[in-house]
Amino acid sequence: MSLLFEEIDSQPSALGEISLRRRRIPALGDRDIYEVKLGDEFLMSSMFVEAEEALSTLGLAQTQGDALDVVVGGLGLGYTAVAALQDARVAELLVVDALGTVIGWHRDEKVPLGKVLNADKRNRYVHGSFFDLATDPATGFDPKCAGRKFDAILLDIDHSPTEYLNADNAGFYTTRNLSLMAEQLKPKGVFAMWSQNLPEDDFVALLKTVFETVDTHVVSFYNPFLSGESTNSVYVCVKD
Repeated sequence: MSLLFEEIDSQPSALGEISLRRRRIPALGDRDIYEVKLGDEFLMSSMFVEAEEALSTLGLAQTQGDALDVVVGGLGLGYTAVAALQDARVAELLVVDALGTVIGWHRDEKVPLGKVLNADKRNRYVHGSFFDLATDPATGFDPKCAGRKFDAILLDIDHSPTEYLNADNAGFYTTRNLSLMAEQLKPKGVFAMWSQNLPEDDFVALLKTVFETVDTHVVSFYNPFLSGESTNSVYVCVKD
């Protein structure tokens, strides 16, 4: 460990070794950057959070009414969840993550946004596989209320609809399994998903087999390593 780098925690998981690191890059100023790695692969960095936050703001912008019940699939460093809670209409937020270690980092406030999430009584962590829960509408996402329906489901787990954190996740991206997930949405409920890539036409066509409307948004942000802009995308779908 040095002043410029610290591995805060590292634990085995079903997907491999997962680690939480903090670093400072002098050229980028005097701020801590938090990173999550799975094996040798970077999963998340607090340096680039604009698209993760946009997943919530763009998705919730399409919801109707008040007292919203919302699911976030994938906790990461907490940026999507915190952005969702900034919408005063949210009554309860379930944050689903398959990795108990990641939930533990937030509960123990080893990451900066853990304190924010823990202090908000609307937030509840759910330890489980988003994809298993999404495709089992009889049980659903809420372990306290089987078959519960939601106003919005916001997903940020895989790198894109065609690049998976775990190869087993590929089976989710089908009309059948997306339809099973959509059963857990209320009428006019919203499904939104983050991707590291530009919108993919084949995935848009797949989403249209399930949802009444499908929109795509390209989110640009400054990348200091490139001295220019990078982009992610957000898909936003509305159930009929």
